[in-house]
Amino acid sequence: MAHLIEKPRQIAQDHFLLKINTGIHTVKPGQFLNIKTSNLTSPLLRRPFSIFDHENGITSVVIRVIGEGTRILSNLEPGFIDIIGPLGNGFTLVTQKKILLAGGGVGNAPLYYLAKKLRKMNNHITCIYGARSKEFVYLADEFKTISDHFILPTADGSIGKKGNVPDIARAIQSQEDYDIMYTCGPAPMMELVVLNSMDKKTPVEISVENYFGCGVGICYGCTIETTDGMKRACIDGPVFDGSIINWGTTL
Repeated sequence: MAHLIEKPRQIAQDHFLLKINTGIHTVKPGQFLNIKTSNLTSPLLRRPFSIFDHENGITSVVIRVIGEGTRILSNLEPGFIDIIGPLGNGFTLVTQKKILLAGGGVGNAPLYYLAKKLRKMNNHITCIYGARSKEFVYLADEFKTISDHFILPTADGSIGKKGNVPDIARAIQSQEDYDIMYTCGPAPMMELVVLNSMDKKTPVEISVENYFGCGVGICYGCTIETTDGMKRACIDGPVFDGSIINWGTTL
């Protein structure tokens, strides 16, 4: 039985950190929790959230308040919380490689736990942490601590470097070679990151942010189109090889 161990902590504008005692011992970076927002019939469906961190049975997620369900979650009191998870497939973990992480907005969240794992496996990590503006930057110091090279671009230049994630990733790749990239964020951002990496033949794993109605492959509401046919993001993903996505169709 899972318990929210403290009231959700606001970490940026519209963003909250939930720390949940799940009692789960094994979590893969890139997996997610499906959380029921209330005992009422509305909102009815659970909400999926990428796992931000996991240690000693405590699983953390970052939520962005965009509707009634997430607003309810942001105001929860400590105590029982109805979750299913961890769900989905995670990122591929490698050792002794040069890694480039490229995140945007709330899509930065799953890259933190991934970076922690990769750091322990003797990888060199460059992290691009993208955001709209300084108001939406959360836990940047934590990301910086686990990165060998940390870059913080914002669309309006209110903090860090003014620019966007795909352009910065392309500029970095023009100067250095990376063994693998991982990205999560808005679909247009991820598409450009993948396309810009094709000339370098750098493999790119993406984590899609589709809405998962059930989270366990029953409803088919999160289906995406790939070169290998239709895939359910919740159980075939949410992590995919970026090169197989038919961009602009279902994302």
